[in-house]
Formats: sequence, structure tokens, C-alpha cells
Amino acid sequence: MFEELKRRLFRWQSDGIAPLKLSQRRIYILPTRAGLLFAVMLLAMLTGAINYNLALGHALVFLLFGLAMSGLVHTFRNLYGLSIAPGRCIPCYAGEQAIFPLLLANDSDRPRPTLRLRANKANEAAQCSLAPHETRSVQIGIQATHRGWLALPRVRLETVYPLGLFVAWSYLQPEMRVLVYPRPEITPLPPEAAIHAAGEYRGDVGQEDFSGFRPRQPADPLRHVAWKASARLGGSDTLLVKQFSGGAASDLCLDWLATPDHASAEQRIAWLAGWVVAAAAERRRFSLRLPGHEIPTDEGDGQMHRCLEALALFEP
Repeated sequence: MFEELKRRLFRWQSDGIAPLKLSQRRIYILPTRAGLLFAVMLLAMLTGAINYNLALGHALVFLLFGLAMSGLVHTFRNLYGLSIAPGRCIPCYAGEQAIFPLLLANDSDRPRPTLRLRANKANEAAQCSLAPHETRSVQIGIQATHRGWLALPRVRLETVYPLGLFVAWSYLQPEMRVLVYPRPEITPLPPEAAIHAAGEYRGDVGQEDFSGFRPRQPADPLRHVAWKASARLGGSDTLLVKQFSGGAASDLCLDWLATPDHASAEQRIAWLAGWVVAAAAERRRFSLRLPGHEIPTDEGDGQMHRCLEALALFEP
């Protein structure tokens, strides 16, 4: 019950897109350890000034106290009015860091120095400073330990500017999540005998007859580059890749049943993820067959992400 109350208290009510603007009701402030030590020092100085009836001692104590109160106000103002909005999350693999981007916007005419965001004590804090009327993306990294959806935990936004005597903070928990793909197991691709389209013409993916050159695409491996033909272009930055036609094309079927029977479910998912990544890197056409679910044959990065998403969310 207490956890549910905290979740409702600290989660801003939005559709996941609308920004949150920090008001005085969302900002908390307390003395730091340095601030408590400073208060003890002021109390000792005040005691000495009263004992020895030192007018200058009283003046110095009240001057330092006023300086501390001024720092308290500036610490609070460093967060007040700040706008935070969730960014777009990109899928990652298990074992990597999932990145949650938060957009911090400073709509005021004063800078916002020394801002720090931390998701939990196990992760390193992200720090930034904002100039007047500046918007900046701050990336919160969370270790992705297993596949599936990973939600952003509660984030603490804090500042100790300008004196370090007080810390002002606010809790943020936007409804953000990132899809974690299974960690690929690097293994050889399965045999091509799964689906074979003999004699089928496939344009530039056959391997029988040389038909010319084409500009290199980002997904083409460097080993396919025709270096001599590219060198003839002189100062051009375009690399050429040989293309063939007329070969027999083969489609891969990445089947759950083709994985080792003795392996656990998670190991079999890791094998399939490795096959998907390898097939996409080789620009092969492939399909994915899971118990109760099948993704039809296709190629390219879109097919790779569709298959990895299916593996990430698959429940054996």
C-alpha cells in the first residue's frame, strides 16, 4: 500500500508526451552535511559572541546566516520552473545499458547550473547545466539484465548550487519503457536446406553471373567492396559493390526446433537472436518460426527488428 501511494505521489499524470513543469509543491529542500556543519559552526560562534559580548561576533554570525539563507533561495530557484519531458527510447540488448532520454527545458532568463539526475544508487548520475532558454537531452542509463520491457525507475533530479549548503530535489517518474532484445549467441547459421528456391532470379543477390556495379549501401560488408573499380572514380567518396544476377537464391527459416533440444528456453532464444543478427548482417532473406508464432520471410533491418522484438516478448 505504501509503495502504491509513493508511485501515485511521484508519477506525473500525463500521456507520456506532455512535459512536467516543476512547481514549489514538487521541490523538496534540506541541508547537506556541509550545511549541518555550517549551522553547528554558526551556533558555536554565536555562543562565543554572547559569552564575551562581542558585537562584531554577532555581526559576523548574522552575516553568515543571511548568506546561507540567500543560498537556500538560489538553490530552490535553480529547479523552480524547470520543464522535463520524456524522449524516445531505442531498443537495446540484454547486458547493455538501456538509455532513457529526458528533455530538460529552461524557459527563464537565468542559467541552471549543476543539475544532477540519478535513477538509483547503483547507476552513475548524469550531470548537466542549462543556459537561458536552452533545451537539452539528458540520458539516464539503466543496466538491462534480461529481455523484455524495462521501465524507467523513479529518477531524482537535484542540485546543490550555489554554496553546497542545501540540496533541492524533485522526484520524476515518467511512463517510459524500452524494449530489451535477448543477448545474441554467436553461432553459425543453420543449413540453407530449410527453404530453397532453386533457379529463382533475385537480382543482385545471386552469386552466378557478374552484372555490374552499384553504389555501396551502409549495410554492405566491406569485403564486398570492389576496391579497384572504386579507385577509378578518383576523388569520389562513393564506393562500388559488385552485383550478380541469375543465381539460385535460398531463404533461411530460423526455426525454434532447429536449436539444440538440451538447451534451456533462454539459451534457445539467444541462439535464434544470434541467427537473426547474422542473417541480417549477410543481407539474407529469412523467416522466424516460434511455437505458436511465425514471422514471414523478409530481409533488411526491419525484418531483424521484427524478429528480435518477437524473441524479446516470447513466452515459452
